[in-house]
Amino acid sequence: MLTFQLVIAMSEIVTMSSKGQIVVPKELREELKIDSGTNFVIFGKDGTLILKKIDVPKAEAVFEKIHKWGTQLAKKKDWKEENFIKKINS
Repeated sequence: MLTFQLVIAMSEIVTMSSKGQIVVPKELREELKIDSGTNFVIFGKDGTLILKKIDVPKAEAVFEKIHKWGTQLAKKKDWKEENFIKKINS
């Protein structure tokens, strides 16, 4: 079971809009270095919401990582590109 220790450095009452949007106060955005486009995961239970800032990797970075892994595996297994092309075309 996860437990959280909550230390409140700043609190302010905010109101949700009809679109479900909540404004994070400017002072808090500056303190936490939150900008437009920042991604969060949101947790909710028993009337409490918790937002956690997360870094979502870019598709290019994920592709590069997979490509590097695949290239290293192919080299280790001595797989050749032409063999795969023959299999695909047969």
